[in-house]
Amino acid sequence: MAISTNILLIIALAPLVGCLLAGFLARFIGRIGAHSVTILGVAVSCALSFLVLYQLTVGGAAEYNQNLYTWFQIGHFNASVGFMVDRLTAMMLVVVSFVSLLVHVYTIGYMRDDPGYTRFFSYISLFTFSMFMLVMSNNFMQLFFGWEAVGLVSYLLIGFWYKRPTAIFANLKAFMVNRVGDFGFLLGIAAVLYFLGTLDYATAFANAPSLVGRTLQITAGTQWDAATVICICLFIGAMGKSAQVPLHVWLPDSMEGPTPISALIHAATMVTAGIFMVSRMSPLFELSSTALSFVLVIGATTALFTGLIGIVQNDIKRVIAYSTLSQLGYMTVALGVSMYSGAVFHLMTHAFFKALLFLGAGSVIIAMHHEQDMRYMGGLRKYMPITWITMWAGSIALVAVPFTSGFYSKDAIIEAVGESHRWGAHYAYFCVMAGVLVTGLYTFRQMYLTFHGKERFTIAEHHGHGHDHDDHGHHEPGVLAHAPKESPWVVTLPLVLLAIPSLLVGFFTIGPLLFGNWFGSAIHVEAANDVLAEMGAEFHGPLAMALHGFTQMPFWLLLAAFIICTYIYLFNPAMAGKIKAALKPLWTVLDRKYWVDNVYFALFARGGVMLGRGFWKASERGVIDGAMVNGSVGVVHRIAAAMRRLQSGYLYHYAFAMILGLILLLGGYWLVGPGLAGQ
Repeated sequence: MAISTNILLIIALAPLVGCLLAGFLARFIGRIGAHSVTILGVAVSCALSFLVLYQLTVGGAAEYNQNLYTWFQIGHFNASVGFMVDRLTAMMLVVVSFVSLLVHVYTIGYMRDDPGYTRFFSYISLFTFSMFMLVMSNNFMQLFFGWEAVGLVSYLLIGFWYKRPTAIFANLKAFMVNRVGDFGFLLGIAAVLYFLGTLDYATAFANAPSLVGRTLQITAGTQWDAATVICICLFIGAMGKSAQVPLHVWLPDSMEGPTPISALIHAATMVTAGIFMVSRMSPLFELSSTALSFVLVIGATTALFTGLIGIVQNDIKRVIAYSTLSQLGYMTVALGVSMYSGAVFHLMTHAFFKALLFLGAGSVIIAMHHEQDMRYMGGLRKYMPITWITMWAGSIALVAVPFTSGFYSKDAIIEAVGESHRWGAHYAYFCVMAGVLVTGLYTFRQMYLTFHGKERFTIAEHHGHGHDHDDHGHHEPGVLAHAPKESPWVVTLPLVLLAIPSLLVGFFTIGPLLFGNWFGSAIHVEAANDVLAEMGAEFHGPLAMALHGFTQMPFWLLLAAFIICTYIYLFNPAMAGKIKAALKPLWTVLDRKYWVDNVYFALFARGGVMLGRGFWKASERGVIDGAMVNGSVGVVHRIAAAMRRLQSGYLYHYAFAMILGLILLLGGYWLVGPGLAGQ
């Protein structure tokens, strides 16, 4: 059985067709037509993605790697459009298409009153197409196209409500921060082309061993290992897309976009691109222990320190956003210890429960008339039972309660870091272990503040309907036009469908994905770096692993977080204020997000403005306006003024000039004439 090229083309292009129809023909097909064509396009891609996964795993189909179109060729360098579809790609296609499909369905309910309804559907279909092109690419040029395309569409979606200044600031911030990462990514691709002479994955990976011993002089007198330079530059791109410290600042602000796109960005598309890319580049990263240590330390720092910020957030979506940062840190840590399959496994499980949490938060926001501050919620479980139950399902998966999907992927990462002997592993182990407690604290705090305890909102019919959408002005906090109620089925059905894999998929997939060499040749790990081989000897199945998990330190830390939050938010709410007052300096540090945004704004934003103003004064006002424009005008003016004095209009002036001219002419002839005659 062979994978059909036509099937792969339909997977990639179906969302694009839906995007174009919804975008350009919205006036003719209307709102129903717009969501119908986009959902149909993604549904077709999803169904065919499952078919491709089936063909590769059960049907015995060979991996697909073909160029379909040559974009340009210069000498022996060529850039092509082609697909590489192996098990890594197939799994990403299934995750992206499934989550995207549910987000599309959910959007019908969430965006029903928004005037930009058809535009939003067009954008999210384009987002899905861009991610497909990224994961299906078989060369660096196409990878970069998909990489930039998801960045562009995220810019459009984060700033979807373009009348809000905060949304415009957020999408510009995301765009600029990602340009920093993409610059490093582009340098990495250029280094691959320089050292390996190709942009094709298969050729580059086959030639990767030739990098051993080769160096590059970046600074005078210092030789840098070629593989290390390539991998660090490529990972800088991943730091931007996957929001790793210090390029993480854009992700929390992306909450300014509508909730469905928050779920899509954070769960299955943009932020997972960096994790996927490093996993795909495993043959290169395995050549540089230095680069992997760099990846490990960055990921560990992100996992712990961004999670701590989530504890002090009051916006329900921002808590989940900082949770995403922390979980991306866990994935990056797995990459750093050469556990690429573990990183992709956590990417998959995380996609389900994080999409569930974001969509659940959106359901709460709908019920609360777009109030996002958890301090004005409470007691919602009796109003929204389906949302309550499904969000608890996502939450216990996030905190890694044994038997949930999050437990299998997250616990495996923690154990792998403990087994690793790579430089930075001890620091990383502390961060990922402490991160378990932190994750429990912000997750249980969020659930208790939102669904449990006393109601902290009032219902007043005479206040009207508040604002019906995020970009429609403001309403009085904590005052609702009417009682909250469960969201419609187009909102709750995706929650239920996401809750099932959030709880179950890890149990059935951990064996083959981590210990069964399921990815095959898609992921390459050197024998000396293979921590999974050591862990595999102790793995006796998912049931034994979960039962053993109840006796391990992560579970006890999780239990401690549960007890702390239960006591504070259910039995002694006043304690929260006392703890905040007692730990005021620490709370301030976390509330200000370690002042990273302030430093960036002062150093780069204001610094850039000052630099631009300096160039403007020096070049435009000084050189262009001053010297070139006004200066040339002044010269012409002075010459003209001098010439005007010669044109006096008096006859005797002209007669005097004629006589003076004649004298000069004769004198000149007298001096020069004899010499000319002699010649």
